[in-house]
Amino acid sequence: MSLYPIVREILFRFDPEVVHKLTLNLIGLCGRVPPIAFLLRHIYSVPAQPIECFGLTFPNRIGLAAGYDKDGTAWHGLACLGFGHIEIGTVTPKAQPGNPKPRLFRLPEAQALINRMGFPGRGAEFVARQLRRKIPAEVILGVNLGKNKDTPLERAAEDYLTLFDIFAPLADYLVVNVSSPNTLGLRQLQARQALDELLDKLYQRRQETQKALGKRVPVLVKIAPDLADRELDDVLEVVALRGMDGIIATNTTVRRQDLTPDILKLSPNASESGGLSGLPLFWLSLAMVRKIRQRAGERLPIIGVGGIMGRDQAKAMLDAGANLLQVYTGLVYRGPGLVKEIVVG
Repeated sequence: MSLYPIVREILFRFDPEVVHKLTLNLIGLCGRVPPIAFLLRHIYSVPAQPIECFGLTFPNRIGLAAGYDKDGTAWHGLACLGFGHIEIGTVTPKAQPGNPKPRLFRLPEAQALINRMGFPGRGAEFVARQLRRKIPAEVILGVNLGKNKDTPLERAAEDYLTLFDIFAPLADYLVVNVSSPNTLGLRQLQARQALDELLDKLYQRRQETQKALGKRVPVLVKIAPDLADRELDDVLEVVALRGMDGIIATNTTVRRQDLTPDILKLSPNASESGGLSGLPLFWLSLAMVRKIRQRAGERLPIIGVGGIMGRDQAKAMLDAGANLLQVYTGLVYRGPGLVKEIVVG
């Protein structure tokens, strides 16, 4: 019997951002103490189910989405919980405080969160130092890249290129985040011309970097669940044209209407602005994964993320065409045994 529901009830009595920081520090500390790390791996180990995707071999399909370990301080501990991959970030070139607090809200009635964090973090050089530590061979490490708040959109490519140069040697794959709703104007980079210009510059830089490093650098694009069909078609065409390696579908949603369950009736926090994650997001993300697979066929790898709270949602996402999965809010509501629950049942 899991004790996590009892632990969660206690944790949910405190500010969500404070709780997140404390738990992140704790799991990070556990990962740096060998006997505790060994014990965690024993408790949360899952059978190896290797899968090949964009040139990498993942130990299993379940990963941790960006946003949980923004600064790469806890990934050694998180790697002990059975994840096949962990995505650090979103990382920006310079340190920045993010949006004013409060900026993270629980909607327990709907198994959801709303955040308007705005990419708070200690900056690229700090994160790079964390990643230069010895990497466990069994975990695939990704880094999610974003622009600083004060960088104008017309200069956004400079931020992404700076981050690419720093993290291409350190990460197994990189993600271009142009879909967070919490950095003003960022989603405009999903528009066809803006995305094409950005990805073209990254493609050129990647060609140069891969020769210097002697290794391939997979680059994925993370998109919003709120794209119209025509906008999605534009994104997929640009991704194919510029040789990107996959899509992460999806980021959080700004929608509040026509979601299941109806969060406006279930939670007083539903009116807070920001990106919604968790169970109400699942159907939007699932539909987006299905559309991408129908349009792109089997050629484009998809990481499905959004509202995966357990085995049922994971199976539905894979059936819709996802190659890999990521969780975040599910970890908050279901606890550290979530990966084992999905993989083992």
